[in-house]
Amino acid sequence: MQATLIGFSAILMWSLLALLTASSGKVPPFQLAAMCFSIAATIGLIALAAKPAGFRNLRQPLRIWCLGVGGLFGYHFFYFTALRNAPAVEASLIGYLWPLLIVVGSAFLPGERLGWHHITGVLAGLAGTVLIVSKNSLSFDDSFAFGYGAALLSAFIWAAYSLLSRRFGTVPTDIVTGFCAITAIFSLICHLALEQTVWPQGTGQWLAVAGLGLLPVGGAFYAWDFGVKHGDIRVLGTASYAAPLLSTLILVASGVGQADWRVALACVLITGGAVVAAKDLLFAPAHREEQVEK
Repeated sequence: MQATLIGFSAILMWSLLALLTASSGKVPPFQLAAMCFSIAATIGLIALAAKPAGFRNLRQPLRIWCLGVGGLFGYHFFYFTALRNAPAVEASLIGYLWPLLIVVGSAFLPGERLGWHHITGVLAGLAGTVLIVSKNSLSFDDSFAFGYGAALLSAFIWAAYSLLSRRFGTVPTDIVTGFCAITAIFSLICHLALEQTVWPQGTGQWLAVAGLGLLPVGGAFYAWDFGVKHGDIRVLGTASYAAPLLSTLILVASGVGQADWRVALACVLITGGAVVAAKDLLFAPAHREEQVEK
């Protein structure tokens, strides 16, 4: 239960992504990723320095490094590519298929069983997300097929990263420090090759960038790694649909967005879906903990 809650804290942090990104000014995406992942890596390095022999946890097989860097950098690379080559609404919706892929894919993990309530919950969450993201309408145009494909690939990459991380549950979360550092380097290379540098203007924008690096593009990845390795990955996958909902509510509370019936209905669908998916965890905790221990 505790590990699942830690994983859920990542979802709460991701809900701040839209607001902080909007507050960071006109910094290009790869430059922003490089800056934020540098902050995230610095957090990890400080934590490792405070531990006895903490840096030894970075000594992991090559396949672990490929998984982590491929997950963090690969997801962001293809998601940014999708946004460059397709309308943001449709690309975002396709990209947000990853919670569904995680829940369905969890059936292939050792010791996991996929029940009707997991499928029902994640589909309700997806429906709620469609309501929030689509707003007025959806229009998939064949001319944006490349962008749609990149968005779909980003969803598969993040789902695969999360599911495979579960299989390597003995690898300490400290390794995420290294993933963030290399992702920052790769993002910087992409920025120099594809973008023009634009620095944040004013204290507010710099604070927004720092907030991104500390929370949704920083601490969230550490929390998610621990959660998917030691918590209920099916519940976390379903609960991930709360991120766009919470993000919308935060924008509304900040005066940036507006609430309407779609947001209200999405609240019901996403919250209800999460409760249905987590019924084993919520209503039979002792039984669930016994299963996890075995």
